[in-house]
Amino acid sequence: MPSISGTRFDPYKNFKFVVRINGAAVAGVSKVSSLKRTTEVIEHRTGGDPSTVYKSPGQSKYDPITLERGITKDPQFEQWANKVWALGGSPEVSLADFRQNITIEVRDEAGQPVTSYNVFGCWVSEYQALPDLDASANAVAIEYIKIENEGWERA
Repeated sequence: MPSISGTRFDPYKNFKFVVRINGAAVAGVSKVSSLKRTTEVIEHRTGGDPSTVYKSPGQSKYDPITLERGITKDPQFEQWANKVWALGGSPEVSLADFRQNITIEVRDEAGQPVTSYNVFGCWVSEYQALPDLDASANAVAIEYIKIENEGWERA
C-alpha cells in the first residue's frame, strides 16, 4: 500500500552503509557488528514488603563493535591498532590519540544517508591482519578490528 503522506513505512536494508573514522570514510568495510548496550539490573526489597522484589537500573556497558573488510593496500586498520601496541615499541604507539570517534551511516536504496550513529571513545582491542589462508578456497581475504567504545547515540 503506498504511503499517502510520502512517509516511508518499510525498514531500511542492512547492506547499504558507510563507516567514518573522525569524519573520513573507511574504504571497503563489508561488515559491521551490531550496536548493543546492556544495563545491569539491581534488585532490592523493602523491609515492610517481604514478597515484592523491585528492580532498578545499574551500570550500563556497551559491547565491542567489529569492522570487517577485504585486505587491500590501505593500512588504516593496522595503523589504528598500532596506536595501542606495536612490536618493538614503535614510535607510532601513541596513547595520546589512540581513541577515535566513529560514525556509522545507514543509507537507503538510492545511497542517501537516512540515519547515523556516533560512537564515542573507540579504540582497537583486537586486530586480525590476515585470515587463515587456504589454496583450495575461493574467498576474499578479510581483515578485521574489534573496537571498544564508551557509548553511542543516534545522530
